[in-house]
Amino acid sequence: MLKSNWKILVRILGILLTGEGVLMLLCIAFSLHYNDGSVMAFLLSGLFTLSVGLFCVLSCPYDKKQIEKRMAYLIVTSVWIVMSLFGTLPFFATGVITNFTDAFFEMMSGFTTTGATIFDDVEHLPKALLFWRSLSQWIGGVGIVMLVLAVVPSLGINSYSLYSAELAGPLKAKTHTRVSSTVRNLWITYLVLTVIFVLLLWCGDMDFFTAINHAFTSIASGGFSTSNSSISQFSSYSQYVMAVAMWMSGINLTLFYLFVRVKFSQLRSSLEQFFSYTFVFLVLAVVVMFVLHSTMGYEWSNSFRIAFVQTASVVSTSGFVVDDTTLWVLPLNFLFLLFCIRGGMAGSTAGGLKVMRVLILEKNVRNVMRNQLHPNAVNPLRLNGQPISNDIIYNVMTLFFVYGITIAVSMFLLILCGVSTTESLGAVVSSITGYGPGLCSSGGFGNYAHFPTVAKWILSFCMLAGRLECITIYMLFLPKFWKE
Repeated sequence: MLKSNWKILVRILGILLTGEGVLMLLCIAFSLHYNDGSVMAFLLSGLFTLSVGLFCVLSCPYDKKQIEKRMAYLIVTSVWIVMSLFGTLPFFATGVITNFTDAFFEMMSGFTTTGATIFDDVEHLPKALLFWRSLSQWIGGVGIVMLVLAVVPSLGINSYSLYSAELAGPLKAKTHTRVSSTVRNLWITYLVLTVIFVLLLWCGDMDFFTAINHAFTSIASGGFSTSNSSISQFSSYSQYVMAVAMWMSGINLTLFYLFVRVKFSQLRSSLEQFFSYTFVFLVLAVVVMFVLHSTMGYEWSNSFRIAFVQTASVVSTSGFVVDDTTLWVLPLNFLFLLFCIRGGMAGSTAGGLKVMRVLILEKNVRNVMRNQLHPNAVNPLRLNGQPISNDIIYNVMTLFFVYGITIAVSMFLLILCGVSTTESLGAVVSSITGYGPGLCSSGGFGNYAHFPTVAKWILSFCMLAGRLECITIYMLFLPKFWKE
């Protein structure tokens, strides 16, 4: 079955590469406006990517064939890898990066909205390249495959298999019709929110270019900035606006659509997640504020601002930095890593395990303890008043296990590469959750340029595994997956 569907894989890759080539050509406008000397680099990169994409599309004609689950896993994983591979072309063409490992690391970080970077001076990069980095995060925010699903009805490709392979969360649309409408609503909401925050940031101390870059990366929970000091140099107004954007990026995008359409009855299914996400955000912000004031001598006004903005970045796994967190007390940094793993709501652009899964696990632990005290009692697990099936509980527990194993093994491999234990922990957790900044020299305003080559490939794998929620990519390593 896999062999018979290879044309579908090539066609979908071709569609996305065609789109990626067009987006590269779009960056030329910024190069011309700022005269940054990268016009030919983006012209050649865009035309080459566009040509390869069109060749793939034309060589594999329209085929209205159902995609089985195995093929969907392969397509989704291939899409993220191939898009990242071709996304490296502008870095080579401009001469900014000559090392393939660094270029791939940067683009994988971009498309997976991780925000980890190998650049120590982004302010001297060509403007078009800065925009390309931000654009990659904006595309990856909702999901690359979602670009295909947005036009799937006209392509004759079964969409549910791709949808369920990329969004491996507990809640999924159940029909082709619902998948199409869900994807459409997600993109409408995403576009509207992006425009709103571009305008809000432009009203502050940011010029239009800076505003559009930071709106792209904040609403996508990305973390790439046009400044070496992330967002610390901007005004309090801009920081607060970005904090709100980051907090909102951790909320299920569908909720905004339902709220605007006044469909409050449908909002109830996610209220428990929303309140848990917001409650943790506020409590963590208060804790950080008191720690900054009591142990580091920050004034209350600065403590509140820094705590509010940095916590919004943490709980949404955005990765923007408003202060040099490497100078903060170490327990606070470990606390950030813990809540990065928790992540945002299911259906958001945030990374991590997602609030829904954490709530299910917490409730299951509570039930197990109750059953120890009252063996004959029946305690069904409920979320938002609705019962949770045993299958979902088992799936959540499996993902937690796989997530933990991935972190442990990746840490061990980084330590073997010569990275310190503390920095290995920070780098792996930040990569798999999509947060970005790690600990020690890779935290705060630091970067990953000093990491060994092998370590960068390990972290690139963690970014991909975390973005696809582990299960999708690990399916490809099963021997039975490749058997007919």
